[in-house]
Amino acid sequence: MTDEERFERALKKAAGESRERRGIGTLGEKTVHAVLKNYYAPDERMHEIPIKGSVADIFTGDEIMEIQTANFNKLREKLDKFLPVCPVTIIYPIPREKWLIWIDEESGEMSARRKSPLKGSVYTAFKELIRIRSYLTEENLRLKLVLLDMEEYKLLNGWSRDKKKGASRFDRIPLGIVEEVELNCVQDYQQLIPYELEEPFTVKDFSRQVHIRTELGGMVLRVLRDLRLVEWVGKKGREYLYRVVEE
Repeated sequence: MTDEERFERALKKAAGESRERRGIGTLGEKTVHAVLKNYYAPDERMHEIPIKGSVADIFTGDEIMEIQTANFNKLREKLDKFLPVCPVTIIYPIPREKWLIWIDEESGEMSARRKSPLKGSVYTAFKELIRIRSYLTEENLRLKLVLLDMEEYKLLNGWSRDKKKGASRFDRIPLGIVEEVELNCVQDYQQLIPYELEEPFTVKDFSRQVHIRTELGGMVLRVLRDLRLVEWVGKKGREYLYRVVEE
C-alpha cells in the first residue's frame, strides 16, 4: 500500500466514506488528529493505551506517539511520565497550504473555497516547541513535523461587520501529506539554520532569510540558543547578534 492509499484509508476511517462538505465535522476539531492517528497506526489496538496513569494516543509496544495539534503546555505531564518508559514521538501537523470555507450558522450555506495567502513551514512549529524547550534534549524525545494541505471550515460568527474577525473554527480536513520533517536529536535542528546566513546575524536577518515573521524568528532562535546551536556574540543597537556554535 502506498502512502497516498494509506492516507485516503485513514481519512475515510476518521471522517466517514463521504467527503461531501455537508458531511464534515462529525469529529469536530479532532478530525486532523483522528486522520493522523489512523495513518500512523492503522491497527486500532494501538490506540488510546493507558500508560503510567495517562492515555497515549498510540503505543506500538516499543514507542509512544502523541499527536498534538496545539497547546504543547499540556504535553508536559505526559512527557514526564512517558519519557522514562520508552521513546516518545510528538507528531505535529502544520497547514502548508490552506483553503478557507465560510459557513453561515443560520442557513448552513457554505462559501466557495478561497486559498489563504498564509503558508506554513517547519518554523511554524516553534510557536509550540518553545513551550517544551526544556524537554528537547531528552534522548527519548523525537519530533515529526507533518506539513499538510488542508481545507479549513470557519463559522461566520465573529465580531466584525463581515463576521470573520474572531470567528470560530469549525473543522479542518487534511487533503494530503506534503512533507515530513523528523527532529530526533539536537543535531537535527542544525538543518533549520540556512548555510547562506551571514554571521553575525540578528533576529531580523534570520527571519528574512527563512521567510517568517520577526516574532516567530525570535522564538526559533530562543530554542536554538537553548539547544546550544546558536549563541549571542554582542549587540547591534538594541538587537542581539548571533552566530552558529561550531561543533
